[in-house]
Amino acid sequence: MTLRIPLFSRILIWLLLNLLILGGAFGVFLWTELGGESLLGRAAGDRSQAPAGALMAELRDRPIVEWERAMARFEEAYPVRLMLLREDGSLFLGAKLEVPAELALRLRALALPGPGGFDDRRSGPPPGKPPEDHFEPGPMGTPGPPPQRSGPRSSMGGPRVFLRAGSPAKYWLVHGNPIRGPGLPRGVRIAMVSETLSAGGLFFDVQSWFWAASAVIAVSVLWWLPFVRGITRSVSQISAATERIAEGRFNTVVPEERGDELGRLGGAINRMSVRLEGLVTGQKRFLGDVAHELCSPLARMEMALGILEQRTNDDVRCYVDDVREEVRHMSTLVNELLQFSKAALKPADAEMTSLPLAEMTRRVVAREMPEALNLTVQVPEELRAMGHPELVERAMGNLVRNARNHAAAHGPIQIEAVSSGPHQVLWRVVDSGPGVSESDLSRLGEPFYRPDQSRSSDTGGTGLGLAIVKTCMVACQGRLELTRGRERGLVATLVLKSTSESRFTGAANGE
Repeated sequence: MTLRIPLFSRILIWLLLNLLILGGAFGVFLWTELGGESLLGRAAGDRSQAPAGALMAELRDRPIVEWERAMARFEEAYPVRLMLLREDGSLFLGAKLEVPAELALRLRALALPGPGGFDDRRSGPPPGKPPEDHFEPGPMGTPGPPPQRSGPRSSMGGPRVFLRAGSPAKYWLVHGNPIRGPGLPRGVRIAMVSETLSAGGLFFDVQSWFWAASAVIAVSVLWWLPFVRGITRSVSQISAATERIAEGRFNTVVPEERGDELGRLGGAINRMSVRLEGLVTGQKRFLGDVAHELCSPLARMEMALGILEQRTNDDVRCYVDDVREEVRHMSTLVNELLQFSKAALKPADAEMTSLPLAEMTRRVVAREMPEALNLTVQVPEELRAMGHPELVERAMGNLVRNARNHAAAHGPIQIEAVSSGPHQVLWRVVDSGPGVSESDLSRLGEPFYRPDQSRSSDTGGTGLGLAIVKTCMVACQGRLELTRGRERGLVATLVLKSTSESRFTGAANGE
């Protein structure tokens, strides 16, 4: 089964996917650009600059035997592991973690002279220049400015390494210059290790990026929402209008205020509905005029046949009876055509009144089934509905007559009416006849359509009865529903507006 997703949801999903793709591409750019050190690495170094500087100052002012205690306090304050690494990547002091080979290579490269490297093998600064990259002996010495070399540098004076490596993978950040002092190996650097990219906010502030991304998505959705909503609203109006036109309500009008293709489509639908209304109304009026003109000659033919019957002998009288039967059948067809055209040409906005369904049902039953033994009527006396009295009673009569002709010999017939919520009333006829197939059920109500394709009066008339009912219901702003019974038979239901629905509609229109 194909999943049906509204157009509005499709556009929003497409917009969100577009934003996700752009966000992913931007993330890849952040991770790979800027010559070997990503923007994430720069951000991690900048965010951890102050804590790392404070730690380095504390290590500088304390003897080596107290460094582990100072590093432990740092680890308590920040969710990272601290290590002091030699220039070859081996551990000097701190957490006992395996140093990835890639990090060791990067540290060795930092110790080499040249662009991007940092030569810590210099014996000292050139004559006349202050120290650049090492601590002078003594507890109060301070590092000088970093050497001016190409490649990414930390604010603490030396190259910075930030990468994700190891198994399992961890984030490694090596900060600043090597630590120099009495008794220290050459090239010892501070390394911070974290299981996560954020490191509790020390490396990367995930929350700020999350809120920034959320703000971008929210602004994009709010920017697109009026445009998308306008398109889907116009499409919904056009769809609803075409459905009403397909039901025969040609007075439907589609708004044309849009100046784009949807506005032109609405105008085309309006012109089409006007033309269809003219064609269908003209056809029905022509049919009614023809049927009306046929009434007089048929009446004269039947009168002439009566006179001829009185003046013929018994041998010829059987032929006269056959002709009279055909004339009566033609008269029935013409009368039904007149009823059909009259119901179809009834103004849709004609005045409707509150109808007592119980009283109308008794009148219809007395006329159509005066001697029915297997008939049950359950229509509450207080139940009322809105409609044209003549059209609703004609629809009731056709349904009762249809049940009588097709199902009276097969079992009981039940007429019932119920209130379906506050806005509609259901009046239905349930029979126990042979019923119809699913394919025939969808076509019942079409003019001149009959399941057995017979036009004999013995098998049910002209095929206009249900078409008349359907047309009467459209004129009364209701509808005809045909369904199969639970076991067999046919259930024909008239769906009418209740009196409460009429009051509600009037109040909504300001009446």
